[in-house]
Amino acid sequence: MVGMAGGGQLARMTQQAAIALGVSLRVLAGSADDSAAKVVSDARIGDDRSLDDLLSFAQGCDVVTFDHEHVPGPHIQKVESSGVPCRPGSAALAHAQDKLVMRERLTAMDVPCPAYAHVPGSAPLETLERFARDHGLPLVIKATRGGYDGKGVWVLDALDGAGAELIGELVSQGVDLMVEEHVPFTRELAALVARSPYGQGAAYPIVETVQEGGICVEVISPAPGLAAGVAAEAQRLALAVAAELDVVGLLAVELFETPEGLLVNELAMRPHNSGHWTIEGARTSQFEQHLRAVLDLPLGSTEPTAPYTVMANVLGGDDPDVYSRYIHVMAHDPAVKVHMYGKQSRPGRKIGHVTALGDDLADVRERARHAAAYLRWGTEMKEREERR
Repeated sequence: MVGMAGGGQLARMTQQAAIALGVSLRVLAGSADDSAAKVVSDARIGDDRSLDDLLSFAQGCDVVTFDHEHVPGPHIQKVESSGVPCRPGSAALAHAQDKLVMRERLTAMDVPCPAYAHVPGSAPLETLERFARDHGLPLVIKATRGGYDGKGVWVLDALDGAGAELIGELVSQGVDLMVEEHVPFTRELAALVARSPYGQGAAYPIVETVQEGGICVEVISPAPGLAAGVAAEAQRLALAVAAELDVVGLLAVELFETPEGLLVNELAMRPHNSGHWTIEGARTSQFEQHLRAVLDLPLGSTEPTAPYTVMANVLGGDDPDVYSRYIHVMAHDPAVKVHMYGKQSRPGRKIGHVTALGDDLADVRERARHAAAYLRWGTEMKEREERR
């Protein structure tokens, strides 16, 4: 029995892999309307930030894992001390939960990262002004904990007026902050690897991720035009980080590609949006791989099933009736695969993804983009407006 704390779409897609493996999956969901709770028979309703709920949920599980990073570390330690292994463990997961902890550890490992500094609540503007003198403007301000999909990140072009007001407001709310240099990157990449308790590692092809408004909208595998040596270095770096931090399960390393080389942006220790393409695009999906890893089974092949795979996220649009648009999408391109998460549609919310595979990258991108845009907007006109 694998217990997964969190009832979102990652747990939902893990259930699909669990069925094929014959593995029983239990999820701890916040409500019966959560994405995974709608499809997992053993869905426990509770709060994964509640120690009592978490301990009760873990009873009877062979291992507990997570579909997000927000379960408090001390609670995970209590589960571990109760005799139920957590994978990743609390010590590893701390580096995905706290961006400052991550930066400090990676820097100590000589892993290339953007310049950074902690922003103390006692003198935040003085710290930021000093950092700006050393590294220039704009500045990237981050909440050290709790951010995702662009939330908890602010880019400041100046430290007076609205910028100073924002910092003052965040400090007054008790938000712990850090600052990073604004990196002039060429593009964003992601390295997805898996590691088992036995120590076996496996690396997927390096992908390019396309972001809009802090949200990943497209993933291209493999990253087009990436030099073989750079791709191998990214995989080596991700596997080394997984081993050094004792990660068990999946590790996604988000990277900036710059003219000077690669820089690590973020870490995630779970199935990741940058790996959804693997459901159709790799011999072993990231969800099956995560289950194999946390159960200490031999890891599966990461070999691609096609020369190119493109995953495009489906975001909520003005019209929530996505399913009425299936006829066009499926008739237009029967080879495109549609994955919906059973989530209520809201403008800009990730409610699903589509995947296209093929030999010609331009064609594959066009097919994935068309399907995702049509599912969101329902008209060719809206699709063209969205691309502009």
